[in-house]
Amino acid sequence: MESHMRSVPEVAEEATLAEQVPSFEEFYGANFRHLFTALCLVTGNRHEAEEITQDSFLKVYERWDRIGALEDPTAYLFRVSMNTFRNRYRRALLGLRRELLLAPEATDELAVIESHDEVVRLLLGLAPKQRAAVLLTAILEYSADEAGQMLGLRASSVRALTTRARAHMKNEVVHPA
Repeated sequence: MESHMRSVPEVAEEATLAEQVPSFEEFYGANFRHLFTALCLVTGNRHEAEEITQDSFLKVYERWDRIGALEDPTAYLFRVSMNTFRNRYRRALLGLRRELLLAPEATDELAVIESHDEVVRLLLGLAPKQRAAVLLTAILEYSADEAGQMLGLRASSVRALTTRARAHMKNEVVHPA
C-alpha cells in the first residue's frame, strides 16, 4: 500500500508541471507576431521571413514536449529562427559566389535601387548579427541578456554589436554613399 501512496504525489507533480507548460497553440499565438516582425526586419523580405517563421515554429512543434518545459522557450524559438536564417544566408551567398564565378563579365552597370524606407535600408546595410542585435534590443525592446540568449551570445557581445551597428548607421545618415 505504501508504494501506491508514493506514486500519487509523483502523478500530482506531473500534473502540476503539465499545467505550468503552455500549450503549443498558446505559445504560437503569443510569439508569432514578434518573430515574424523580427524576421521581416532581419531578412528584409516578407516572404522569406514568413518561410523562416513557419520552419521555426514547425521545428519547435516537433519537439514541444521538451521545448515547452524549458525555462524560456521563446529564446529557443528565436535561436532556431536565427540559425535557419543564417543557414539560408550562407547557402544563398555560396550560390551567388558560384554564379558570379561562372557568369560572363557584366557589360552594363545596374543602378542600385534604394528602399523607400530609411530604417530598412540602414538595417540591410548591417551584418546579419548586427542587424539581429539592433532589431532585438532597439526595435523589439529585449534586454541585452534576453537578446544574447536568443542569439546564442553573451550580453556584452550583443551590446558591442549594437554599438557598432548604431555607429555604422549614424555614419550612413551623416555621410551617405
